[in-house]
Parts: sequence; structure tokens; C-alpha cells
Amino acid sequence: MSSVRADTVGIVGAGSFGTALASVLARAGRRVILWSRDADVVDAIRRTRSNPRFPAAALPAPLEVTHDARHLATEARFLVLAVGSRDARDRARELGDVIDGSHIVVHPIGALSPHGDQRVSEVMAEGLPTQKLGALAGPALPSDLAEGHYASMVVASVFDEVVAEGRRLLNAPPVLRVYSSKDLVGVELASALAGAYTVALGMSDGLGIGPGPRAVLVTRAVAEASRLGAAYGADARTFSGLAGLGNLLVRAHDPERSADYALGRRLAGPASRADGEQTEGARAAAAGLELATRLRVRMPVLQGVVAVLAGRMDPRDAAQMVGDTVAEAE
Repeated sequence: MSSVRADTVGIVGAGSFGTALASVLARAGRRVILWSRDADVVDAIRRTRSNPRFPAAALPAPLEVTHDARHLATEARFLVLAVGSRDARDRARELGDVIDGSHIVVHPIGALSPHGDQRVSEVMAEGLPTQKLGALAGPALPSDLAEGHYASMVVASVFDEVVAEGRRLLNAPPVLRVYSSKDLVGVELASALAGAYTVALGMSDGLGIGPGPRAVLVTRAVAEASRLGAAYGADARTFSGLAGLGNLLVRAHDPERSADYALGRRLAGPASRADGEQTEGARAAAAGLELATRLRVRMPVLQGVVAVLAGRMDPRDAAQMVGDTVAEAE
């Protein structure tokens, strides 16, 4: 394997996160190949060094762009599957036709699969010929990466090689620092639930509940997620780290930077209906509650979020239900 291929990062998906990560790595001097199925996006990046889907991110050389999946697989051994959870299965199958067992594939998808309660790495494993899989998670918003603000993530895998290569290739200080974890189950679940609880915090802020009750909600959300993680075989401590609490805190403060938080704020408004809107956090809430029901883990905060999203409960009633549950537990 050539040193150039070993040192190249391939990013699957030219959405906001994939583009922002490509920007950070390219600005740090890393060779990056950004892959998109949209030929117009590829052409625009080649002509203008900017992605029309996320123009805030500068895309200087040594970044390359392609819509040829085989070229991506040939040129890069380390791949980041940066697509939405609904597209993960199809993109994994598409990649599965061109990669082999030597490739490493990690994903930054903060959701459970919409196909039941599978984790995204499990979906990837079904479509990819490599076992070297992992996840990326943590407080690294696309806008912060594009603007050069400090961000951190954790790369998780059961394979030491995946973690080591993830840290080696994705570390781009001072903008991005990458830490390691072997708790793949916990990192994936914590990241997904952080999106669901971001919706809850958006609702609470929209209702104006105040900083004290908000702090209680954050505390209860982390405790609730930790219980589910432990029942699912994860390390409960993971949910207080970058993938869980860190992810939640960075998302839950600005509607412009987080679709999950913006959804929660809208749900707390006069209409207080989701009207079928499905962010990653909303999908994670439904899948997480399904998993909790199967494992018999009581999760009142998540239950309230799902009930509001489904139109079965008013946000104010959900907040009262969660408050009553917390009081009973004390």
C-alpha cells in the first residue's frame, strides 16, 4: 500500500459536516478526497473551491473532489461515511462494491438507523466487506469547523487500528483534536441520544423554563441515557463524555447551528406540532424509545419527546410529566 493512499482521507458525502471536515483537514495540509453523487456539486467545487451546499467552508488544495466511488476507494484507505442516517444503508452498499477488507470506514452519524433500532455501524457492517469500522462523535459543529473554532471529537472502534488511524489522520490542531475510545456501542448510542435530548432542550428553552430546571433536565437526560447504555452493554461513563454530554451542550443553544434544537424551539411555539418534520434527533428519539421499551428501561424524558413529536402530548404537559417523574425518583 502506497504511503500516499495510507495518508489520504476519503469523505463520502458533501453535506455540511463532510464539507466542513474536508475543509479543516485540507487547511491542515492533509490530502482529502471529497466524494459526492451530485455531478453539479463536484463541478462547482472544482471551479470555485466552494461547495454551494455549504459555502462557509474554504476548500483549498490539497482537497480533491470526485463523483467516482471507485476512484475514491483506490486513492484513500481511510473513509468517513458522512451522510444522513436514512442514506447510510444505500451508501454502504454502494461503497461495498468498490472497497475491500483493507479499508477503514468510520461514520459521524448522530442517530440510530431508521430501520428498527440498529446502530449505524451495524448497518455499515451489512453492506461493507471490511470489519474495520468505527464512529466519530463529539462537540464539533460544521459551522465551528468551517470558522476555525476549537472542536473535539472521539473516534471509537473495537479495533485498535481504526482508533489509531482515526487519530492520526483526523487530528488537525488547533481546530480539531481527536480522542480515542473502544466503547463503540456507547459512543454511537450517546451521540444519537444527544440529538434526541437536544430537541427536549429546545422545547424547554422555548417554554422559558429557566436555567435551574434546564440544568435538571440536562442532568436527568444524561442519567437516563447512561441507564439505557448500561442495559445495552455500553460503558455508562461514555454518556458523560464528548459523545454524550459534550455533544448535547454544543448543540442545544443556537437554532441556526442545530436542526434538532430549532425543531424543539418550534414545538414549544403556538403551533406546537412537528408536522412530520424528522431531524436526526427526532428519528433517534423514536428509535431510542423503541430500544428502551425492548430492554425495559424507563426513560421519561425521551418518552415525552416522542409523545410531543407524534402530536400526542403538548410540550407543557410533557415538561410537567418529566418534572413529576424526577420528583418521584428523589
